[in-house]
Amino acid sequence: MAEPILINGRFLTQPVSGVQRYAREILHALDQRPDAAERYRLVAPPGADHPELTRIPVLTVGQGGGHVWEQTALAWAARKGRLLSLCGSGPVTHDRQVVVIHDAAVFRRPEHFHAGYAAFHRALGRRLAARAKLATVSAFSRDELADVLRLRPDAIAVAPNGADHVERIAPDASIIARLGLSGRPYFVALGNLTPNKNIGVMVRALARLSDPDLRLVLIGAHASIFGRAAEAIDPRIILAGRRSDAEAKALLRGARALLFASLYEGFGVPPLEAFANDCPVIASDIPAVHEVCADAALHFDPTDDAALAGHMRAVLHGSDPARRGAGRARVAAYRWARSAEILDALAASTSR
Repeated sequence: MAEPILINGRFLTQPVSGVQRYAREILHALDQRPDAAERYRLVAPPGADHPELTRIPVLTVGQGGGHVWEQTALAWAARKGRLLSLCGSGPVTHDRQVVVIHDAAVFRRPEHFHAGYAAFHRALGRRLAARAKLATVSAFSRDELADVLRLRPDAIAVAPNGADHVERIAPDASIIARLGLSGRPYFVALGNLTPNKNIGVMVRALARLSDPDLRLVLIGAHASIFGRAAEAIDPRIILAGRRSDAEAKALLRGARALLFASLYEGFGVPPLEAFANDCPVIASDIPAVHEVCADAALHFDPTDDAALAGHMRAVLHGSDPARRGAGRARVAAYRWARSAEILDALAASTSR
């Protein structure tokens, strides 16, 4: 029997955003394989939030967490085996490893990060590129990473995000009334408040629309950063904070559209989640988002709030059933099980 593939479980100690969602869903897809109990081991630090796994055994090793745990305890536990790291980092001394680096943002948009964070992750990416096999989530990110890491594009595998996890979620419709949205038209934006998410262009676009009943619901870790500032700018903005998957699903189902205004992305999961809930999407005209959405979204220059407001106005005054059907087709093109198979084959190909 072949030695098991070890899965880096550091992500289980982190808040769930896009990268951690990817890792959890790939893990779930691998766990569905009939041979998962023999083929994989999840290696986690103490105190990790263990997911509901039916087959894959969980090994808790070492002490502490974070990068120190990854470079010491995990490196030692995996020293003789194959390792799959799903969140952009892994032990830099490990040769038999697959690392998924989700984008090249720390190289292309370093101004969106603290200087020390960006410098550390640029150095980490270069070290991993020299020793590990790399994968990423889109053709756009593959080409970006190949350029900045001085690799051939065909040396980087593409294992995209999916959205079929939405099918497992039952919506919690009570959130509509709790946020005061019953009977009101509203738009939704998903994602934490970082410069890249470009919240400002949405706020300026909302200001161009005069409807006093209209709301813009910002879902994510905004409240502690914004405070009351956004409400002072426009009382129609609702800072919903972090919400459960069930609440987010209900909000998407009732929204006039998802606003996705990012300046730079390696993929863009929220549009796929919106499509899976038959929610129209108004999205940035940037390469990765075009790759994911194709013509299923209404696109706009992410610096142009007038263009965004125009799309919002059009959605408020009509519907586009053909575009909704195109959104469902985009969801069908991205499945977690398919990406898990790509990563499994890549990890299995690592040899001494």
